[in-house]
Amino acid sequence: MIGCSNLASLTSLRDYTSHRVSSFDRTGGNVDAWIVRKGEKKTLADIEGPGCIKHVWMTLGIPKEDYVRRIVLRFFWDDCLEPSVECPIGDFFGVGHGVRKNFVSLPLQMSPQDGQGFNSWWPMPFKTKARIEVENQGEELYWHYFYIDYERYNSVKPVEGLAYFHVQWRREVDTDGWAYKDHLSLKDAEKDPRTFNTNGRDNYVILEAEGNGVYCGAHLDIDCFHRNPNDWYGEGDDMVFIDGEKWPPSLHGTGTEDWFNCAYCPRQEYNAPYHGVILYSGTKEWSWKGKQTVYRYYIEDPIRFHKSIKASIEHGHANRLSNDYSSTAYYYLSRPKRGGPPLLPVLERLPRPDEEIYRP
Repeated sequence: MIGCSNLASLTSLRDYTSHRVSSFDRTGGNVDAWIVRKGEKKTLADIEGPGCIKHVWMTLGIPKEDYVRRIVLRFFWDDCLEPSVECPIGDFFGVGHGVRKNFVSLPLQMSPQDGQGFNSWWPMPFKTKARIEVENQGEELYWHYFYIDYERYNSVKPVEGLAYFHVQWRREVDTDGWAYKDHLSLKDAEKDPRTFNTNGRDNYVILEAEGNGVYCGAHLDIDCFHRNPNDWYGEGDDMVFIDGEKWPPSLHGTGTEDWFNCAYCPRQEYNAPYHGVILYSGTKEWSWKGKQTVYRYYIEDPIRFHKSIKASIEHGHANRLSNDYSSTAYYYLSRPKRGGPPLLPVLERLPRPDEEIYRP
């Protein structure tokens, strides 16, 4: 088995060799980045197994900040022809909205200067092969620096019974809340029969997958571009339906800020190993205006499923608020397969501009 990731495990002399694929200058010079041109796909690593990727570091020389949504990162495991990871590169490393920002969590970090150093510590075991590629869906070239650090094993035994890493990226540009759409005040919304959600049918979906695996959490990226009946974007309960179960789900929460383990409509940024608020953009006049990023990673308490999982969250209590939602979910499956629905076209991934009233 692959050793535990803690200080105590460092004394265990496991049977593996250490390796790295990186963008270093093969001439011995200092041009240590790869150029990725407009429309180009490039394989960063093509690794023979059995092995396990332990750490990924990247930094980008990009012409515009929104390239972290234009550049697509893909991971392929063993002989699966579809990517188990297909995600905008910035979102993969923990922050949405097409921005880079310093933050710290246990599995993901963005490091100074201003979040330009990306780090992932998710373990990614594989039996026969691992391939990582990027695609530049922008209009200009960019520079790509990277390390991919991995262990290689003499036999498949260290990875037997281990699951494959997957990512699912989603976006709903307007959640079409009923209270906003019907121009209801907060008081009137509380009297509406739709304020009782007893099926979760219209929730925002963070993860929907079939197979045998564990769900390890997500970051949620919300852009409050409508002035809803109340400023606060939350109150939406998280609901996780396991193995095809109906109402009520096995895991039902009590509100959005409770899902990311904070409280009382937070207006402060805060980073902890497993939960926090990476980005807060409110103002004195509009407390939760604009872009927010929050996260909850189930590292000590991964959510087990054997056949299927549907992890969702209400957009406002009983789905009454209209906001722009996107999310990146991290999970493992017993066999590699496509990670989520096909990625949205690049123009449908780009963040909204930061302005008081957004144009359609």
